[in-house]
Amino acid sequence: MHDPRPRDTANRIFPSGKVLLAAFVLGFLAQSVWGQSSARMTPIVRAVRDASPSVVNIQGQKSVVETEANHQVSKQVNGMGTGVIIDPRGFILTNFHVVDGVRRINVTLSTGQSYIAKIVARDPQTDLAIIRINPPVDLPVVNLGTSQGLMPGETVIAVGNAFGYENTVTTGCVSALHRNVQVNETQQYLDLIQTDASINPGNSGGPLLNIDGEMIGVNVAVRAGAQGIGFAIPVDNALEVATRLMSIEELDNTWHGMAALSLPNSGGAVTIARIDRNSPADSCGLARGDRVEKIGNLPIRRPIDIERALLGHRSGEAIPVVVRRDNREMVLDLTLASKNTGRTNKPQAQNSFDSDTWDTLGLILQEEPASSLREFKLPYDGGMRILSVRPESSAAQQGVREGDILVKFHRWTTASEADVQFLVDHSDSLAQAGSLKFYIVRGDKTHFAQMEVASRSGTVR
Repeated sequence: MHDPRPRDTANRIFPSGKVLLAAFVLGFLAQSVWGQSSARMTPIVRAVRDASPSVVNIQGQKSVVETEANHQVSKQVNGMGTGVIIDPRGFILTNFHVVDGVRRINVTLSTGQSYIAKIVARDPQTDLAIIRINPPVDLPVVNLGTSQGLMPGETVIAVGNAFGYENTVTTGCVSALHRNVQVNETQQYLDLIQTDASINPGNSGGPLLNIDGEMIGVNVAVRAGAQGIGFAIPVDNALEVATRLMSIEELDNTWHGMAALSLPNSGGAVTIARIDRNSPADSCGLARGDRVEKIGNLPIRRPIDIERALLGHRSGEAIPVVVRRDNREMVLDLTLASKNTGRTNKPQAQNSFDSDTWDTLGLILQEEPASSLREFKLPYDGGMRILSVRPESSAAQQGVREGDILVKFHRWTTASEADVQFLVDHSDSLAQAGSLKFYIVRGDKTHFAQMEVASRSGTVR
C-alpha cells in the first residue's frame, strides 16, 4: 500500500534513512565542486599558494676541506638551498654561500622541472648572488614587498628547501628588527630581521613572506643551538644589492647613466636621484627628480626594474622611457651606449679638486643639496654625492659605490667642496692616523665604516 506520510529528501535518496551519511556525502560533494571551505582558505594558505610558484630548490655538490688526524682532507658534500625568481627570464636571487664552490647548480621549479644554473653575479660581503636558468617560457616572479614599517609580532611565513624537504612552509612572527649577527670568523650580517618561523639548513636564499604573500626578507641564517631564532636579510637591502648585481654595466657591458631611488611611503614611486654627465640618460633629456613610470613594456616599481627593463638591449638601441615631471607625462627615447664609450675606470678630472679627492680619498665628488636629504627626513645639511670610486682604494674596499652621499668624515661634516678641501689639505696627517670613521647615505639610510686617507706626498692607498 502507498504510505501517505511525507519523507525527507535524505530518506528518499538513502532508503535506509541514514541522514548523517547523507550529510557527509553532500558535504564531500560540495567541497569537491566548490573547492575548500572559506574557513580553511586562511591568509597564510593564500600567501603560500601565491608565492610558491616563484620559489625554487637548489642542489649541488661542493668540495670542503676537513682536518683528520692532523691532515687536511678534501671531501665532496651535498649542498642545498633555496632561491626566488625575480625576473621571468630565469634570474634567481639566492645566498652566495648556497652556490659558492658548487660545480653543478641544479635548480628545480615548483612544477618539478629541473635546470642547470650558472652564477651571473655575486656579492660575498652581503652573501647574495644572482643565478640564471634558461627556461623556454616566462616564469612566475615573486611578489615583492618592503621591509619598511615591519612590526615586531606580525605574522611571517618562510618557504624553502629545509633539510632537503622541498617546499617546506613554516610560520611565526617578526621577533625583532635590526639584528647584527656574527656567524663565523669571516661572515657577519648587519640589520637582519629576527623571526621565530623555523629556519633550517636549506632554507637559505628562500623568501620570508608577510601575511599578504609579499617577500619582505631573504632567509639567511639560523643560530646554532637556539630554538625559534632565525634571521633574514630585509628585502629592501637585498634588492639594493640585487640592483647592482643585475646592472646592465655588469651583465651587458652597456650604460644608461642614471641612479634611482624608491621614495618611502610613495606606493612604488621610483625617482631619478642622479644623472651622470654626458651619459645616455643625460643626452635623452632625463633629469634628476623625474619619476620613472615605464621603460619599454615594463612598469617601474623599484630601481631594480630599471635594470630588468634595459637588460638584453644592445648598445645603440633606443628604448622608450615614460616619466612624470611636474605632474606631466613625458616619453623620452633612451639610447644605450657601450660601457666604455665616453667613460673610463679613471674619470677625467674636471679640476684640481677632482684630482685631489681622487688621489687622497679615491673618490670623485659633487655637492648634494640638503633638500634631497630632507626628502628622506635625514638630519644633514647637505653632502657630497659620489660620482666615481677608484678601484682597489680604501673606499672601494669598504663597499663605497657610485650614488652614495658622503655626509661626515671623522669629526667633520662634508656638506660642501670647502669641507672636503679641508680633508685634502690635511691628508698627510690624516694618513698617519690610520682608519677613520666615515658616514654615507644610501637610499634613506645612513651607513658607516672606516677607511684610510692617502697622503698627497706619499703612496696612494
